[in-house]
Amino acid sequence: MIIIKNEREIEAMKEACRISAGALKVAGEAVEPGVTTAEIDKLAYDYIKSQGAEPNFLGYGGFPGTACISINDEIIHGIPGHRKIKNGDIVSIDLGAKIGGYNGDNAATFAAGDISDEAKRLMEATKQSLYEGIKMAVAGNRIGDISYAVQQYVEARGYSVVREYVGHGVGASLHEEPEVPNFGRPSHGPRLIPGMTLAIEPMVNFGGPEVKVLKDKWTVVTKDGSLSAHFEHSVLITSDGPVILTQP
Repeated sequence: MIIIKNEREIEAMKEACRISAGALKVAGEAVEPGVTTAEIDKLAYDYIKSQGAEPNFLGYGGFPGTACISINDEIIHGIPGHRKIKNGDIVSIDLGAKIGGYNGDNAATFAAGDISDEAKRLMEATKQSLYEGIKMAVAGNRIGDISYAVQQYVEARGYSVVREYVGHGVGASLHEEPEVPNFGRPSHGPRLIPGMTLAIEPMVNFGGPEVKVLKDKWTVVTKDGSLSAHFEHSVLITSDGPVILTQP
């Protein structure tokens, strides 16, 4: 069931998303060669707690970190640990906060030191594909309009969208209906109604769309070993157009 939020719930969502965006900013600013993913995770944890919120990824399905930190060919769900970031890495960070019974969720890919032109172009295309999707998050449109906009933008540039993992509704639960794929047909899927809150999150591979899960049962990587980037915002559908709740 798709849950339509009332004004009180939207205000709670805004606070959760504000904190989520702040935590992502803190984590992203820490990305540099020589830093461990565990150190970045700790910064995100401390920031979220300092705001009176809880890290909503920590313990979710058994996940052991505050943030999913995924490097280079890792798409999502990378576990923070002792791995040191190297010059030239691209680092995707996905995290969220819960406060007042509601969740925020956002992600971005950050450059560590000097990255390749290929990596820069992939990151730019992935980030812009998110905004192309958000442009279509208009009351009266359908989920498929968002999906199609992302897919068309990505594939026109020679990249591929991940299909096994998708965006989703977000609210009192971190993952709610509906699913928001990054591929699809326009004018298909659930209709967008004011009060819906969606986590739109393109995951884009430099090579093919195929993925595999590592032995840790969490980390998802590109099957062909190519780079991957990931950007996400929590978005509110309104009668006046989409509102990005996780805008820093």
